[in-house]
Amino acid sequence: MSPQAPTLHRMESGEARRRLAGAKIGRLATVGDDGHPHIVPFVFAMDGDRLYFAVDAKPKRTTNLKRLRNIAANPAVAVLADHYEDDWSKLWWVRADGMARVVTDAAETQRAIDLLANRYEQYRQTRPAGPVVAIQIDHLTGWSGA
Repeated sequence: MSPQAPTLHRMESGEARRRLAGAKIGRLATVGDDGHPHIVPFVFAMDGDRLYFAVDAKPKRTTNLKRLRNIAANPAVAVLADHYEDDWSKLWWVRADGMARVVTDAAETQRAIDLLANRYEQYRQTRPAGPVVAIQIDHLTGWSGA
C-alpha cells in the first residue's frame, strides 16, 4: 500500500519563519555568472530577517568556494529547509529567498559566529574562521501536510 499524497497547506509567514529557524540543516542555492545553479547543504543561524552561515574547518580543498564565488557574481540566493516522514501528513518545507553578502564588519561577524556556536556544538568546540555570509530574507514561502 503506497502512501497517499498529502493535501498541502500554505504556511503563515510566522510559522514558516519558526520552522526555518528551528531547522538544523538547509540547502543553499546559488547561481554563478555562468548561469548554472549550485546547491549545497549547510548549517545556519537566524537573527530576525537575516540568516548567517560561515565557512568552517571541515576538510575542503580551498576556501575559494563555489558558493562564495557565485554570491560575488549574483547575490540572489534561495534557502530550503524541509522535513520528511513516511507519514506524509507531517511533511513540510520552507523556502527563503534573499540577497547574500560576505560580512565585512567585525562586530557583525562576531555576532554571527556567536549565533552559530549557540546552535551547533561543533562550532562551540571549533569556531569557524569564516568568511561569514549574511542573507537578508526578502520572501518566505512554506507548505505543510497538516
